Amino acid sequence: MVPSCSARTGMVRHICHGVSNRSASYKGVSNPGVSNQGARSLGLSTSNVSFPRVGSGRNIWLGGSAHSLSSLVARPLLGSRQAKPYSVHFHARPARASASVADNGGAPGEDVFPSVLPKAFDFSAEEKIYAWWEGSGYFKPDESALQPGTAGTDSSTKDDINSAFVISMPPPNVTGALHMGHAMFVTLEDIMARFWRMKGRPTLWLPGTDHAGIATQLVVEKMLASEGISRQQLGREEFVKRVWEWKEKYGGTIARQIRRLGASCDWSRERFTLDDQLSKAVVEAFVRLHNKGLIYRGTYMVNWSPFLQTAVSDLEVEYSEEPGTLYFFKYPIAGGTEDDYLPVATTRPETILGDTAVAVHPEDERYKKYVGLQAVVPMGGGRTIPVIADDYVDMQFGTGCLKITPGHDINDYAIGQRRDLPIINILNKDATLNENAGAFCGLDRFEARKQVWEQLEKEGLVIKQQPHLQRVPRSQRGGEVVEPLVSRQWFVHMQPLAAPALEAARTGELTIIPERFEKIYEFWLDNIRDWCISRQLWWGHRIPVFYPSWDSSRPAPIAGEGGGGAEEGAEEYVVAGTEAEAREKVRERYGDEAAETVRLEQDPDVLDTWFSSGLWPFSTLGWPNEAANDYKNFYPTSVMETGHDILFFWVARMTMMGLEFTGQLPFHTIYLHGLVRDAQGRKMSKSLGNVVDPLDTINEFGTDALRYTLATGTTPGQDVNLSMERLGANRAFVNKIWNAGKFILQNLPTKEDEKQWQRLGQVKFDTPEALAALPLAERWLLSRLHSLVDEVTEAYMAYEFNAAGRRIYDFFWSDFADWYIEASKTRLYSGFRSSSSSSSSDTEGEQQEQSAAAASAASAASAASAASAASAASAAADGAQAQAQGVLVYAFDTVLRLLHPYMPFASEQLWQALPHDPALPSLMLAPWPSAGLPRDAQAQEEFDDLQALVRAIRNVRAEYSVEPAKKIAATVISAPALSPAIQGERDVLALLSRVDAASLHITSEQPDAAAAAACVHVVAAEGLEAYLPIADMVDVGKELQRLGKQQAKLTADVNSCRSRLSSKKFVDKAPAAVVEGVKKQAEEAEEKLVLVTRRMEQLQAMATTAATTVS
Repeated sequence: MVPSCSARTGMVRHICHGVSNRSASYKGVSNPGVSNQGARSLGLSTSNVSFPRVGSGRNIWLGGSAHSLSSLVARPLLGSRQAKPYSVHFHARPARASASVADNGGAPGEDVFPSVLPKAFDFSAEEKIYAWWEGSGYFKPDESALQPGTAGTDSSTKDDINSAFVISMPPPNVTGALHMGHAMFVTLEDIMARFWRMKGRPTLWLPGTDHAGIATQLVVEKMLASEGISRQQLGREEFVKRVWEWKEKYGGTIARQIRRLGASCDWSRERFTLDDQLSKAVVEAFVRLHNKGLIYRGTYMVNWSPFLQTAVSDLEVEYSEEPGTLYFFKYPIAGGTEDDYLPVATTRPETILGDTAVAVHPEDERYKKYVGLQAVVPMGGGRTIPVIADDYVDMQFGTGCLKITPGHDINDYAIGQRRDLPIINILNKDATLNENAGAFCGLDRFEARKQVWEQLEKEGLVIKQQPHLQRVPRSQRGGEVVEPLVSRQWFVHMQPLAAPALEAARTGELTIIPERFEKIYEFWLDNIRDWCISRQLWWGHRIPVFYPSWDSSRPAPIAGEGGGGAEEGAEEYVVAGTEAEAREKVRERYGDEAAETVRLEQDPDVLDTWFSSGLWPFSTLGWPNEAANDYKNFYPTSVMETGHDILFFWVARMTMMGLEFTGQLPFHTIYLHGLVRDAQGRKMSKSLGNVVDPLDTINEFGTDALRYTLATGTTPGQDVNLSMERLGANRAFVNKIWNAGKFILQNLPTKEDEKQWQRLGQVKFDTPEALAALPLAERWLLSRLHSLVDEVTEAYMAYEFNAAGRRIYDFFWSDFADWYIEASKTRLYSGFRSSSSSSSSDTEGEQQEQSAAAASAASAASAASAASAASAASAAADGAQAQAQGVLVYAFDTVLRLLHPYMPFASEQLWQALPHDPALPSLMLAPWPSAGLPRDAQAQEEFDDLQALVRAIRNVRAEYSVEPAKKIAATVISAPALSPAIQGERDVLALLSRVDAASLHITSEQPDAAAAAACVHVVAAEGLEAYLPIADMVDVGKELQRLGKQQAKLTADVNSCRSRLSSKKFVDKAPAAVVEGVKKQAEEAEEKLVLVTRRMEQLQAMATTAATTVS
């Protein structure tokens, strides 16, 4: 036969392979377009649509580019016979002007969203889509509906669309290249931003970069070194100029890479910590803290980097366990005999030259007699130091005697402060020994260590050496060993700032996710130390302090004006943002003449990068100008999302600074993520060769798969192990979604039917009446979907992104793709519908009677009545088809909205291809699905029973190795209450369980004993069972042989386990876990053995019954 095409609206009625569509063995498929009747059932227009008749060729043309019939369905149609496919061609979209980036709100060009979806999502489309988003201004918050002062509303308790949702992006270093840590925070923050944007709240995600003082200076110094130039040769001004030039040339790299991740941040508000506005904020903060007496200059212990020759923060020091040596030597007691000495152990013998005491525990009987005496410092030229008693000393470590070097150990420094011990510094800035080291002056510290030990040996003071695993502090940037060093620096007095930040956490005003980090936060703030904020660098915010000097003596201050130093006898200084401001302060203090003749020298140090970063949530919004629009509209922010490793170093400082300078918390919620590790849980490092480049990953797996993997692979605060297997699995998930989208699109009317297309995109099932009008499968799916919306929305609002993503995955893969899409084929394709005359709802005798009655009635009916009946049946089929199309579009649209925050690119391209409200230019601007939509509990129960029945039949097919291509007969015994539901979805049951629809009997009566004996009997649910006569489809001998082998093996396993368990020796001596394991093995083997034995008995019974019936 030649395929025929109906002129009915957009619909290929039948594509046959030489078989009548009235035949029970019909294998044809009707095109899933919308007929007039089907369109009307959805309220769609059917006018002005026609298609040309098709001649004898093998192609059916509907306009546009060609698609083979095999591509019409995402998966092969069950039961379709192999034949050359017919090609079905859909109209292309009307041509538009091509443009990757449209004006604000403009339509994307063909090169962004092609009219025909490719076979799989093309990762190269991501950059075009992103450029269109950004160029259209979709990342900017809608400020028209904002109510000033409502920013930062707690999103977990109040869903106010007039309050802004604001996130400040943790600023990556301007020197940075994208790594998985960036990918993690960008993914999580973009999920939040896209979710709340779709929820209707004006959303601002503010991006920026950090000037990264040490890192950037190092990069430029290395670049200069390659040119044979040092920064000292250039001088400070020229060097800073070169750094700015580098920043302008290379500083945008990290921002471009963040775009690749799909970050929907407002790039028009991008900030840099050295911008003029942010620099003004830094000066203002310094001045205010200094005026309150919270900033001071003092001499204290710091982390000193000999390579960088600057103090570094605790975060810039990394500790590693390294093999070392513990050196034991004698500290002679002054005036004592040879036996009067204190045995001391140290890992750094060179620091002996800076010792100012030897400490023992007050209760250590071994050394009590020496407390209060003097000990002679070896190689110290006869210098003596006191022997003191201190509780800090651990009597069990080493010898129980501790040399105290306040200038080179943080704990010794604390003891020295308590005991008023002098501080001797033996190191230069480059970690060579200075003049206080006597004969060792000028030596590198490690060379000095060797020579000091050799000298101790010569003096007879060595006891021994022993290997010792020690925790070594190394510079994060240079890799060299960091030295504790007493240095004159600028500090912030932190206790007054910490108190309100601590109170906010304890009262619940500040929420930390996960909750366990609240204790860590509180511990740090309870035990906070003053913060060293000065760095001996040239790149950064220079400390706004100027030191005045005059050629003649210092002028006397004007009466009533005080000095500028923070300490008694400290050098004079003024705090000011510029030299001009400093001069005016000198004028105020000393008068006009002094101001005209003063020389002002600015402090050479710069501020710790964390100082400016601590102001980030509000300095980026215009502070200290509290009248700035952004400050009024978007401060305080909503959430601070970042890694748990900088909870104290950055997040706590932002909290303290925000409360100090604005009187408000800078955010109400802190969300902490973990580290991204490799598949084995190891930290990624170049030395291990396990670093995974996000850009390489994006090129191979796509951005959406990477984002989904990171977001669903961990819970707050937990590290995530990133494996290629998981990335591959999630790429397959993206493909699954893509294929589902293609299937739906290929089963819709063409887009040229604009009214139908638009109305189809507006179909909703948001009322109980709309839901009740649908068949069972559709009511089940939409009930599950509406429950999903509520669950996922709650998870999003609770920051449970792992749970939300997993729930969407389970629904889509199982409920939607595996069940409903398959079930929908019975509505979409006539080849999967039962003939209305072949009812199989009762016993065989009743069926014969009904068949006879039907035949008699048919012979008596008039031709007109027959035509009318056929028309009604066709209309009913078209109505079911249209309903299925509406449900597919509605459900898929909803899933895409739920998935969009995780997978913005593929979801956007699919959504653009689907029918949708033309007033919505982008999925990212589409409303979030409403909560509390209707659901049908009875439909869910009934379809659950149907699923159970399908699974039971599938299991039998698998257990008895029935070939997938073979259809089987089935008699379903259903309780009267379930019969309408099962009967109503008989086509779905037949299709999904591979049952021959003509041989599917649904009844409420049990078969006789003989018939039952020839079948496999399964109970699917209470009141629902089936008898499957499969003896003629199974090679009984081969199957019995296979099962016999299983039976023998399981019998052996059971006997082995029981033998071991009967051994008293084994039970008494084996670990309890091992014994329990053997018991479990025995139980599992026994259960399997029962099933295999029962299967063999059923096979034998079926074979015997079949043989008897034949004879």
